[in-house]
Amino acid sequence: MIEHSLSLCYHNKLILAPMVRVGTLPMRLLALDYGADIVYCEELIDLKMLQCKRVVNEVLSTVDFVAPDERVVFRTCEREQSRVVFQMGTSDADRALAVAKLVENDVAGIDVNMGCPKEYSTKILSTLVKGIRRPVTCKIRILPSLEDTLSLVKRIERTGIAAVTVHGRKREERPQHPVSCEAIKAIAETVSIPVIANGGSHDHIQKYLDIEDFRQATAASSVMVARAAMWNPSIFLKEGLRPLEEVMQKYIRYAVQYENHYTNTKYCLCQMLREQLESPQGRLLHAAQSSQEICEAFGLGAFYEETTRELNARRAELLARTPEAAREPVEDTSGVIKMAVKFDRRAYSPQITPKMCLLEWCRKEKLAQPVYDTVQRPLDRLFCSVVTVAEQKYQSTLWDKSKKLAEQAAAIVCLRSRGLPEGRLGEENPSWHKRKREAPDQDPGGPGAQEHAVPGELCKKLFVALGSGEESPLEGW
Repeated sequence: MIEHSLSLCYHNKLILAPMVRVGTLPMRLLALDYGADIVYCEELIDLKMLQCKRVVNEVLSTVDFVAPDERVVFRTCEREQSRVVFQMGTSDADRALAVAKLVENDVAGIDVNMGCPKEYSTKILSTLVKGIRRPVTCKIRILPSLEDTLSLVKRIERTGIAAVTVHGRKREERPQHPVSCEAIKAIAETVSIPVIANGGSHDHIQKYLDIEDFRQATAASSVMVARAAMWNPSIFLKEGLRPLEEVMQKYIRYAVQYENHYTNTKYCLCQMLREQLESPQGRLLHAAQSSQEICEAFGLGAFYEETTRELNARRAELLARTPEAAREPVEDTSGVIKMAVKFDRRAYSPQITPKMCLLEWCRKEKLAQPVYDTVQRPLDRLFCSVVTVAEQKYQSTLWDKSKKLAEQAAAIVCLRSRGLPEGRLGEENPSWHKRKREAPDQDPGGPGAQEHAVPGELCKKLFVALGSGEESPLEGW
């Protein structure tokens, strides 16, 4: 994305609040469509973000921050870059600064959730103000006493932040408790920086004109809307609320276009339907187990198919333009044993995998544990893994959709190269358990006889410790 300096104005603005599981890219774009000036992402924890890798998604034209388990933690696009604020949860100034530096070129501002302010909170704000080029803000709740609240906001103001959002309730209060417009007003009259009023959805804001009434009641510079926007994002539209069916269909289109996970899409739509969840459409939504089924429930089946075709065609086009060398792992693969294999879970016993088989064999042979080195191809986000066993590397030449599948495929290559069982259904594993020499008077089928072990039987032995409460030696395999 284009890097440039931004300076958000927090005066007289309509703002989408940070809401867990709601403030993802489709909702933010929808709020902008309907008139929001600034949109906040859901609160993201610093430790989680520090594990993420920044990936330019050429298929979706987005910037993705991807966790080690391949989950997209934060996705943004150029259209919102000048108006999206990244909110983080943090308790450490150094971590907060590291996260801010990671995302600052892709967002317009950084916000710290200080719902429960601590002594270190103002230090975090000072560190961010000095360390990044984007405006820094924070969001607080009011303290038990007004005096303490005003003392807090004065300390916050001295850190140099651009604005402060005040949720007009105490930490222990819930939405059914009345919002304190008086406390927000006292804060607005105490500090010189913009104050953003929040918490009015339950008592004050049901339509667009109510937003200005709430702003005047609190003497705030701007208003941040949470639940009223979650229920119907067209609350920001000065012409008035749009029909819910229209709003939901528009939201679904964004969700499909930006490959939002269907569980998140489903959750947001349920918040919009509210009392209509028991309607025929609500029941269809409740039963949906994929983005396609959600689209079909709302009459958008053809849109889903067309959009999916377009995205797949874009992937294929980009992949075709990518030099072959760029599709392979960046590591030196000389001396790597390769096979074209994939891991099909249906071909294996329910409780055993090639990785488990390889680990058990290494332990039996007193070798070091297998080491997996997995890379992701940015273009199509597929994975390839190289496993090292006894100083020899093994790799499948076929790329997989997940890190776990790629590692299983690499394990299969190693096992097959060495002539070892891999745990497939019906496969015998005479190499794992040597047959005991039978006594002359022993019944071959008796308890002293050692039958050829099959994967299911081996698995039961590997996990026998679980029955006694002991930790499995193959945890995570």
